[in-house]
Amino acid sequence: MINHNEWLVVGLITSPHGINGKLKVKSYSDFEERFTKPGIRWIQKEKEIPLEIELSSGFKQPGKQYFIISLKGINNRNQAENLKEYKILVKVDDIPKLKKEEFHLTELINLKVKILENNKLNVIGKVINLENEKNNLLVIKLLKNNKRVLVPFVKEIIPVVDIENTFLIITPPPGLLEL
Repeated sequence: MINHNEWLVVGLITSPHGINGKLKVKSYSDFEERFTKPGIRWIQKEKEIPLEIELSSGFKQPGKQYFIISLKGINNRNQAENLKEYKILVKVDDIPKLKKEEFHLTELINLKVKILENNKLNVIGKVINLENEKNNLLVIKLLKNNKRVLVPFVKEIIPVVDIENTFLIITPPPGLLEL
């Protein structure tokens, strides 16, 4: 099990690329340097212990959401094939510095979710997870019925994120919280 306090999943190895051990990686990160800047990364299969590995090089496929990377010691297609479905991890404290108004998606977990009702802010749940397939979705657990709802992380629906005071405000379209 990944200790979410220690590791951050930044990508998934989806397949080999070519015959020289290159790998195709689906990115879950907004920071391209995680796949382009050489250095130490960790890879993990299922619930095994993460293994340290060195990223030699990488580049983003033009117009695509994935990267082609080279890992030290992976020199042929068979070795690359064995790494399919491995997650690429970084240490949680290895997060790039952000500008004042920016934050990391993982900082949203455990924030209280507030909604403006009758001119006052009411807590309706909390963020319990993130889903990051194509769009960033927050998994919110509602207080009233313990149901989990997926809410797109877009400015129109989540106009306010206050990391310091541990809450965010949502303005959901009608029906979103009933799904």
